[in-house]
This record gives sequence, structure tokens and C-alpha cells, in this order.
Amino acid sequence: MPNYKLILQYDGSRYRGWQWLRDTDMTIQGKVEAVLSRCFETPVEVQGSGRTDAGVHALGQSASFCTVRDLPPKDILAALRQFLPEDIGAVDVSYAAPRFHARLSATEKTYRYRVWTTEAPCVFDRRFVYILPGNYALSTMQTASHLLEGTHDFRACSAVKTKKSTVRTLSRIAITKSGDELRFDFTADGFLHHMVRILTGTLLEIGRGDRPPESAVDLLNGGPRSASGFTVPAKGLCLMEVRYD
Repeated sequence: MPNYKLILQYDGSRYRGWQWLRDTDMTIQGKVEAVLSRCFETPVEVQGSGRTDAGVHALGQSASFCTVRDLPPKDILAALRQFLPEDIGAVDVSYAAPRFHARLSATEKTYRYRVWTTEAPCVFDRRFVYILPGNYALSTMQTASHLLEGTHDFRACSAVKTKKSTVRTLSRIAITKSGDELRFDFTADGFLHHMVRILTGTLLEIGRGDRPPESAVDLLNGGPRSASGFTVPAKGLCLMEVRYD
């Protein structure tokens, strides 16, 4: 059975997230599977590298799928580009190793969160940024972000209580300013539910002086959700890249 790797980008504004849902056809997975099933003339199940939430976007979402039939990747790519809605784009299709799995084989992911910090109009990017005017101390947020890097128990940064391990290795946080926009880039071996959005909210609180930068360490000891800051909206979040060995 051939195994394929798929790279997608999408504007998640009108979708209820990546994962297929029984009560709606407005999911990314559902749209992709519908086209692939039509292409192969048999049901196709797609495995994504992660389940982006409703409203979250992707520039480099990876997915994989196995099929009974063998079709050339260029033909699959052409079909996806022809039949997917215009806010879901197929970037690449290629053969993958037999044991490749988009989620289980992933070693690292990078997410970006964008914040618009002034009252100035943001017409063309309004679906992709969180508009939160204010003064944010960039260097203070950068100092706090370095405290968060490394292998820690990020239970305080999860929106869901779980018995599974909440230890993750956050290898890099980069906070930059481009004009009126703040960009928060997070790279880790995996992320908990809402982890990036909670970390961003915490860093924003630090940046505007609502909490000291050293309070970032309170998020690292498996403490309660109340130890961290607010959860920023989904619209500013984008999955940038998924890496594999």
C-alpha cells in the first residue's frame, strides 16, 4: 500500500478546526478527505500532524494517508488544487516511507502568534491577527520567554485536564516587532491544548506590566491553570512548520 505525505496551508477562519466532525462538513480534514476519496474512488483517511483548533491557520500543516491504489503524486496534487476550496491549498504531495505518520513521526513544530498593537487599521490582515492595542515592553517579554525555554511540565499552560504527561521541550521562543505587529514564534517537540495561546497571553501580560517577568517560572512546575495568563483568541495563531528526522 503506498503511503503519501501531504503539505497543506489554510485560512482557518470559517472552519471548526482540523479534525473531522460528525455534525458538520466544515473541517479541514473533512474537506481534504472528500477530495482524496473522490480522487481514489474509495474512502481515504488522512492523519494530520496536529489538530489545529477552530479558527487557527496553517502555512505548513503536514498530513499522511495510505491507499490501496497507487496514483502519481502530481495527479493527486492537481486534483487537490482543482477541487479544494480556495482557502485550503495543497502545497506538495510526495511518496513517504511505509512507516511514516504525520503526527507520530514529527519531531518538532513551530507556531506563530500575531498581535496588532495599535488603533491603526488592519484591514487586510484582520483575520490573521489579534488586535490588542497597548504598549508592550519587548525586552521584558524576551527576558521572560527565555525562562520558559527548555524541558518543563507545562500543565499550567493547558486548557484540558489530563492524566497524560504534560512535559514538553520548548526549544525556542522568538518575540519580534514588525511595525505595529508583535510576532511570537514557538518551537517545541509538541504542544498541549491551547499551550501557545496561553503562553502568548502570559507574555502579553508581562509586556504590559500586569505581572513581573520572573513570574514566568510559575508556569513550569506542573501547577494549576490559574498560574498562567489569559488565553488569546485562535485567529492570531498559525502552524508554520512541522519537522521530521
